[in-house]
Amino acid sequence: MPAVLFRSDNDSSDEWRAALTKRIPDLDFRVWPEVGDPSDIEFALVWKVPAGAFDGLPNLKAVCSLGQGVDHLFADPDFPKTPHILRIVDPWMGRAMAEWVLLQVLRFHRQGPEYEQFQRERRWIKLPAPETATRRVGILGLGALGTEAATTIAALGFDVAGWSRTAKGIANVTSYAGPDALDAFLARTDILCCMLPLTPETTDLINADLLAKLPKGAFVVNSGRGAQLVEDDLLAALDSGHIAGAALDVFRVEPLPGDHPFWVHPKVQVWPHVSAQTNAESGADQVAENIRRIFAGHPPFNTVDPDRKY
Repeated sequence: MPAVLFRSDNDSSDEWRAALTKRIPDLDFRVWPEVGDPSDIEFALVWKVPAGAFDGLPNLKAVCSLGQGVDHLFADPDFPKTPHILRIVDPWMGRAMAEWVLLQVLRFHRQGPEYEQFQRERRWIKLPAPETATRRVGILGLGALGTEAATTIAALGFDVAGWSRTAKGIANVTSYAGPDALDAFLARTDILCCMLPLTPETTDLINADLLAKLPKGAFVVNSGRGAQLVEDDLLAALDSGHIAGAALDVFRVEPLPGDHPFWVHPKVQVWPHVSAQTNAESGADQVAENIRRIFAGHPPFNTVDPDRKY
């Protein structure tokens, strides 16, 4: 039988082996660098492989990212020209991401940073209660994750809009589409939540120019990719007072270096890339089905367009 090659520093090979062999009992599951006979490998399940990890796999037919993002694959200059590039589209991950984004929105909306400061100062102060219906939340990216977050937040009565490459029809979410609509989307957004895939077009998107187009006192939430945010531009906008606060789960360098100013900035909350972690048990059904399809010579699901890189 053909073999599956697993490689990840973030995910447990034991958990994935157990989840997949429960669904495919005779699966030949190999963990890099113990490749065995390279000609056996037809399917690779990976996260952030080192350059050249796929060298010498002549029968590799598909590479599946251990997550919804695939930018880590295209970052490898030696990434093979496989027939199929796949990703995991898991409802469990969508719900987890929506929970995390909602947590940040509620924290900013309900004046969490202010009350946290009052507690540190042992001051009993009550601020005017905010109005949910007038708080304008904007979601950058309305793919599977962004749509889940947008509908979850809208269900609580927030004024929610989303910006994406093409127009979307999502109940209770105003759709803005294309470059020409970005400025109008930003102008109506009090809490900006980035959930875009990383592509050449979205790299450095959240820069000084974009931040200046948000209303004064807006907040920034990033659970997309670290390379989408120009970190020095955000720090400058926070220090000037134009941006009131930021919650960040992704960074250009991970783990975030200990001397990075985000760690100690009073307006920044740092999270260690945990907003939507891959779950082997919930993701194994679709991965197992794609393994079966690849081994049988059938087209898989959840394929990635290599030109658009998502």
